[in-house]
Amino acid sequence: MSVDTFAGKRVAVAGAGRSGLLSARLLLAEGAQVTLWDDRPRAAVEASLREPVPTGAEFREGMPGEADVPRTDQVVLSPGVPGDRLPLAALRVAGVPVWGELELAFRRFSGKVAAVTGTNGKSTVTTLVGRMAARAFPRVFVGGNLGTPFVAAAGTPFDWGVVEVSSFQLESVEAFRPAVAALLNITEDHSDRYSGFTAYAMAKMAIFRNQGPGDVAVVNADDTEVASRARGIRARVVPFSSSRRLPRGAFLEGEDMVLRGEDGEERYPRGTLRIRGLQNVRNALAAIAVARAMGVAREHVLEELPAFPGLPHRVEFVRSVRGVTYVNDSKGTNVGAVLAALEGFPEPVVLIAGGKDKGVDFRPLREPLARKARAVVLLGEARERMARELAGVAPIAVAGSLPEAVRAAAAAAREGDVVVFSPACSSFDMFRNFEERGEAFREAVGELAG
Repeated sequence: MSVDTFAGKRVAVAGAGRSGLLSARLLLAEGAQVTLWDDRPRAAVEASLREPVPTGAEFREGMPGEADVPRTDQVVLSPGVPGDRLPLAALRVAGVPVWGELELAFRRFSGKVAAVTGTNGKSTVTTLVGRMAARAFPRVFVGGNLGTPFVAAAGTPFDWGVVEVSSFQLESVEAFRPAVAALLNITEDHSDRYSGFTAYAMAKMAIFRNQGPGDVAVVNADDTEVASRARGIRARVVPFSSSRRLPRGAFLEGEDMVLRGEDGEERYPRGTLRIRGLQNVRNALAAIAVARAMGVAREHVLEELPAFPGLPHRVEFVRSVRGVTYVNDSKGTNVGAVLAALEGFPEPVVLIAGGKDKGVDFRPLREPLARKARAVVLLGEARERMARELAGVAPIAVAGSLPEAVRAAAAAAREGDVVVFSPACSSFDMFRNFEERGEAFREAVGELAG
């Protein structure tokens, strides 16, 4: 069903978080009959949103079932709701389209789109590209999975939308076609949502599905999972690498980040980067490739590299206490993020990790921890399994709380060491989100005697 307008259409919005609420508002403004579904009671939804369900929308607790299909013309799915919560087979038979919030937003967005995905680094790259683009174009929207939902940009004129997109959002794309798309990496994550790694990787690859030869795909040439899947991409591929020179693409050469194309090469000094660590060199290479593909002038890219301060809770310097550096990487919610964080520090490391167990394999951490960890401190729901899978790599301590973990790490660290809080797990066993967890880490470090 091609939808020019939703006027008079009966639309079910599954999931009443921020993106669901904004989708409902957009649909109501177009004259749709909107039913907002959520597993939580209405009072809990309104308390978390800090505002009422929009006037004109019906609210129902639960998710649509087969009995609701005949009364539905369209479904809009929030990213937090897995598709298997819907009667997909019945919807398909009835010809009811199921769009994600990303698809709805894309179809109602006026400008061009640059989209960034990957297991790790996507918020940093999206924000950095957004800041580069804002120097070059008067009207730039920056958001998506990392902040303001993309659907909030509908109806406002923009030159470009720079959007972070998650695998959850990419599961339900239909016409979504970014002019520039970037895939930074694919490492194991969300094992609690996907049947296996291949299903997760396929969701990530959907960012390129509708691209054609006039579009640009920026891909990580160092990531074997990305590189092995890149052959099917129809867009013009621009690879990036921090480990080798490339005949074409973005790469690190000595102290220069180089972008090489058919018209020659451009150099950007690595030393101007304010964000530290090799993973942020990779992020910068990807951002340079994306921004230049968007038409951002080289001088605007050069101006932003030394200005960008990085994002909170992502390999963020907190303070030094008695010669020990404390780093908050609360956003490190999977093993790949922890590996990237560890790689960025040549110094000996005391790792604080643990949280809600998402069912991923922690054993890839063994080799780098054996090389560089002074000690490991574990906490949260996953701590016992992590302790078993990491046994023998370094002295392991188990803590009952984050302040206790920080004190244990401080006791284990020596002058010149780095204490890295990079959990490899989500925060939901002890905290509402990674931001609250990162703040708690900062506070606990602040309480250490100087």
